[in-house]
Amino acid sequence: MRDKHALETLAIHAGETPDAATGALRAPIHMATSFELPDFGPKLFDALMMESERPPHAYTRWSNPTLRALEDRLAALEGAEAALATASGMAAVASLLFTFLSSGDHVVASEVCYAGTVELLGEHLPRFGIDVTLVNTSDVDEVQGALRPETKLLYVETPANPILRIADIAALADVAHGEGALLAVDSTFAGPVLQRPFDLGADYVVHSLTKVLNGQGGAVGGVVLGPREGIRRIRQDMLVHLGGAMSPFNAWLIMRGLTTLPLRIERHCQNAMEIARFLEGHPHVSRVVYPGLESHPHHALAQRQMSGFGGMLTFQLKGSLGAAVSLSERVRLFKYATSLGHAHSLLFYYPTDMYIDQVSTLSGDQKRRIREWMGDGIVRASVGLENVQDLIADLDQALRGRTWKGRIAPAAYRLLKDR
Repeated sequence: MRDKHALETLAIHAGETPDAATGALRAPIHMATSFELPDFGPKLFDALMMESERPPHAYTRWSNPTLRALEDRLAALEGAEAALATASGMAAVASLLFTFLSSGDHVVASEVCYAGTVELLGEHLPRFGIDVTLVNTSDVDEVQGALRPETKLLYVETPANPILRIADIAALADVAHGEGALLAVDSTFAGPVLQRPFDLGADYVVHSLTKVLNGQGGAVGGVVLGPREGIRRIRQDMLVHLGGAMSPFNAWLIMRGLTTLPLRIERHCQNAMEIARFLEGHPHVSRVVYPGLESHPHHALAQRQMSGFGGMLTFQLKGSLGAAVSLSERVRLFKYATSLGHAHSLLFYYPTDMYIDQVSTLSGDQKRRIREWMGDGIVRASVGLENVQDLIADLDQALRGRTWKGRIAPAAYRLLKDR
């Protein structure tokens, strides 16, 4: 189907056919844990041990009809041979890393990426004898210099959470493959509508389905996409053993969210661009970082690599933490909350020192570079689907409000500390 139809059509039809028993146009939710097995025989056991590309459903931790429908749709949208749905984005990341890395191996990864990922890379993989080097993956020369004969994987997040660096996927694919390493790309911020990592040479792609692909803020999930044999290995070696299986109900919810993905992305991009331009001229904002702005250091690369610039942007405030607290307390349509890619608009403040200190493996030079990019701290905004003039008016009234003079409201302090 993926060879015949456009992305907008695949988002609605791929992986889903009318229910054979009832004719229902929406696939049912199969909440069963166990399934009646086909005829007994030696081939059955080979299939159940994941030797088959599409094994019979036996136990939902291994496979499930609802999960398979979601996996088929995601593979079609991303242009991958196969997909594996997981319980969360971090389950997808962990499954990928622990399948292809062993004691004595080396991985090079983005120094700035989702906090859970960088903590897994920096704090936990070394406990299992896996050497990790965190680099600025927007600098191809720096990546090249970090690769070694024992490097098995280059792991890149682009656009990078939360500071929106952009990495050159095609160039990094050439570098990784030249040294015999795999390239994995976390494309959560962009999704398959805006960025096509497989077309640029990536071997594996991961997403947190909780975010843009679901779009409703009501289900947690993740996915790893790649070649059939590699995805079979991840399913057999890590999904079954680590147990990060997605709930069929969450799979059904995410399938529902995917139907509107191309339309939602178009609106996210339009709203974010208008808000970025508004903020860039606001008297209480010192800097805006959005790949669609000419002021973004990687704007030309984003134009070449992405079909749109997404719904995520960051900005720095005049007044730093005090102004951020005031902003969080005064916004009405924007909600002060974590996560992203939802229909409703969200914002969250990252104090630079707090962000840097959570990554214990960063060098002094890396901390300096990140601090130069972030200033005293950044507000990360996930721009939703509301009327953009309403969102601009909300931000404007909040930015022009009274600022706290060095004091932090207790509730805001606790949220910053916990994050």
